[in-house]
Amino acid sequence: MTEIPEHLRKRAEEAKAKAAAKAAEGAPAEAAPAPAAEAPAAAGDSKIPAHLLERAKAARAKSAGGGAEASGGGGTAVATAAAPAAPVASGPPLAAGPGGHTQRLLTVVKSGSIQDVKASPQDKVHVWPHLLSIEFVAALFCLSFLLVFSIFVNAPLLELADYNKTPNPSKAPWYFLGLQEMLTMFHPMVAGVLLPGIGMGGLMLAPYIDRNPSSKPEDRKFAISLFTIFMMACATLTIIGSFFRGPGQLFIFPWAEGLFFEL
Repeated sequence: MTEIPEHLRKRAEEAKAKAAAKAAEGAPAEAAPAPAAEAPAAAGDSKIPAHLLERAKAARAKSAGGGAEASGGGGTAVATAAAPAAPVASGPPLAAGPGGHTQRLLTVVKSGSIQDVKASPQDKVHVWPHLLSIEFVAALFCLSFLLVFSIFVNAPLLELADYNKTPNPSKAPWYFLGLQEMLTMFHPMVAGVLLPGIGMGGLMLAPYIDRNPSSKPEDRKFAISLFTIFMMACATLTIIGSFFRGPGQLFIFPWAEGLFFEL
């Protein structure tokens, strides 16, 4: 069945109504324009595309030809005139939307499938100024604290060194006692270079090995375990070198032999 656009059918019905109104007023039949001819004229005034006009003409010609075949050879003129009065009923176009209305593609397809309507959220920020500004403020705070603390508390310095009187035991500052404790157990190359290098290298590689972005402690078992082992090892060696080493760097019990520790 030939598809006839809805607006052409409406214009044909309007032309038919006008013709019927003029006939009722007593207008001559010759002066009344044929509905079939009026519809294209009205359609042409509204700038209807040419391919739609051709399709409507072909549909009218086909319906007129079918009516002539049904009435015989003498009924050709009657069928031609009556064809516009009874337009061919046809279903909605193949590309019609709900209710038989034709729609453009962009009004049917969701905008999200053809364009990015909203940028995806970013969970990263620049190092400057977000990180370095915080670290700079923290450094200023630590410097201010040390300045005020040094004004009110003197450094625990001893008298001038005397090479004729060497203290026994001779210990390094407390923050080096862990390294001095390892020197009593291993070769200087191992205790002073190899083991500290392995520890510092492991801490530097930890963020690249454990790339878990979570900030919850229960989700960062590897990082927390590694840092705990490092801190406990340093703390244990420092405590042993501070309180459990006496004259000659021998192992003692501080509650029995006394405390050989100075800041």
